[in-house]
Amino acid sequence: MTTSTTGTDTLTRDALAVLQPGFAGTTAPDWVRRRLSEGLASVALFGRNVATAEQVTALTAQLRAERDDLLVAIDEESGDVTRLEVRTGSSFPGNHALGAVDDTALTRGVARELGRRLAECGVNFNWAPSADVNANPDNPVIGVRSFGRDTDLVARHTAAYVEGLQSTGVAACTKHFPGHGDTSVDSHHAVPHIDLDATTLNERELQPFRAAIAAGTRAVMSAHIRVPVLDPDRPATLSRRILTGLLRGELGYQGLIVTDGMEMRAISGTYGLEHGVVLAIAAGADAICVGGGLCDEDTVQGLTDALVAAVRSGELPEERLADAAARVRALADWTAGMRRSPALEGDREPGIGLTAARRAVTVTRTGPAAPVAGPVYVATFHPAANIAVGDETPWGVGAELERLLPGTTTGSFTGADAGARALEAAAGRRVVAVVRDEHRHPWMRTALDTLLAAGPDTVVVEMGVPQSAPRGALHVATHGAARVCGTAAAEAVVAG
Repeated sequence: MTTSTTGTDTLTRDALAVLQPGFAGTTAPDWVRRRLSEGLASVALFGRNVATAEQVTALTAQLRAERDDLLVAIDEESGDVTRLEVRTGSSFPGNHALGAVDDTALTRGVARELGRRLAECGVNFNWAPSADVNANPDNPVIGVRSFGRDTDLVARHTAAYVEGLQSTGVAACTKHFPGHGDTSVDSHHAVPHIDLDATTLNERELQPFRAAIAAGTRAVMSAHIRVPVLDPDRPATLSRRILTGLLRGELGYQGLIVTDGMEMRAISGTYGLEHGVVLAIAAGADAICVGGGLCDEDTVQGLTDALVAAVRSGELPEERLADAAARVRALADWTAGMRRSPALEGDREPGIGLTAARRAVTVTRTGPAAPVAGPVYVATFHPAANIAVGDETPWGVGAELERLLPGTTTGSFTGADAGARALEAAAGRRVVAVVRDEHRHPWMRTALDTLLAAGPDTVVVEMGVPQSAPRGALHVATHGAARVCGTAAAEAVVAG
């Protein structure tokens, strides 16, 4: 046998089958189409691959012309993390908003409508939902991506989301196992440590995953986090104790295990990309997510060769690679079968996203103030976006308030003097201050102090986790920054 992927030997095909690479462009590259004929079973779409729904549909049709049972994966949590609507903001609120409403039928319905839209575009594998319990308010990467901080609430909404999404033939991928909620480090940059005792881990972090497994989740995504009580040496993605011992053995999960993005610094910066991929498969992962940055043919070639070489050297058992590839193909078979099922027909709910966002809004009046009836100045205090969310997706209430209140103007501010600059730009007009996770950003808190001292009638819109006490003449909490959350917030501001 040869290590070149130009061959069609079983080992090479299995190595290709476990990869879920991304690629550049809005059409299918020649190298991706060629690799599909050689054994590649999955591809991943990111914001860079999306222009319109029609374009994504054409792209997935191009890819399926090479392999009909292809898994097309996407990171479409909705809310703050959207790929299908990366240019405009999501039509659906995220998990935290759904958790704030706490209506599992609504969560199931939102996930079902999202699944239908994905399926219509040819996407059949969604890296969602996040089942993380947002136990640490300083968490820089989960936040509104979590249904909340109550374990039982997170568990029941995780299950509802899985059921709704998979009813459309789109496989759910519950993440980030064994729970990324109690971290203060972003695994895109480093390896977070979660120093929990076994009881807390079992009763808090693992409960939503048990619920997802009971609901039939077709996939679970591992987290690049170190949990010393489970494995003091390796992060979950590379830990046989966690993936095989805990997830497969103790929790009885038999579906696909997929890694979080292997190019994230928690893995690539510590173990190296190729070696990390070998360790992940050996630990019990079945599919390798890679390409959130930019994946090319050389990367796929290198990872395939690394897996083949590891089998030949004895570092990776051939049976383990074959089992991983078989699980990928089994999921592909399930999605292909569901695509042909008449059970996917049903009533559409095109407005359910805005309905959910409106229900999630919480309005607090802290004192008497005149209604917002005329033009205002919208000052958006813009924190740095985490990599999962990205900074290309618009958010806020400015555009909607400009529509509802003609003459309204807007500005965006950040940094130590943000409040003073916003006050100067407002030039005496009433201010609507838009914040995101105020509790995590001292400069943002100071900016609000400045505005409220100068104008007690200032309206505050919180589009992150509403951890800080409400303040402002009117405080509107949206529990997320999706486009529909912005619409619902603007309506609440005008309604007073």
